[in-house]
Amino acid sequence: MRERDREDRDSEFVDRLVHINRVAKVVKGGRRFGFAALVVVGDQKGRVGFGHGKAREVPEAIRKATESAKRGLIRVPLREGRTLHHDVKGRHGAGRVVLRAAPAGTGIIAGGPMRAVFESVGMQDVVAKSIGSSNPYNMVRATFNALIHETSPRSVAARRGKKVSEVTSRRRGADAGAE
Repeated sequence: MRERDREDRDSEFVDRLVHINRVAKVVKGGRRFGFAALVVVGDQKGRVGFGHGKAREVPEAIRKATESAKRGLIRVPLREGRTLHHDVKGRHGAGRVVLRAAPAGTGIIAGGPMRAVFESVGMQDVVAKSIGSSNPYNMVRATFNALIHETSPRSVAARRGKKVSEVTSRRRGADAGAE
């Protein structure tokens, strides 16, 4: 019974293979190859995680990475279920990313590793730019760093002891002034 529940829970996740790295170890008889996989997993409703797995065969490395990703899921607040609430920057090592909220119909404008993260989260409209390292590991970690710092008006209102309408009223005024 418990195994079936676990399979149902696993089936709700979408996993995207971001990168496979082949590494060689030179031994007496020649070279031994190993593989490292980077996988992003998400439920397309705001939960996402990434994992890294190493093994002698590619499918085993992907399986390990997927399990690792499911262990470290984070929740990302989405505005109208399609974009970010505010612009945010993230960094990890030399990898820096800038994520910007976008109007409806924009789509996902982002490079490979970041695109996989946004599709797994379920984001439909976002503009992202990678500055610095193009290493997929650092880009994914920088993207997660930015998503962790994303806050929703509800959490800001709770932290400041105000109503959500008081926090978002300024945004509506700015939107009207821009038109």
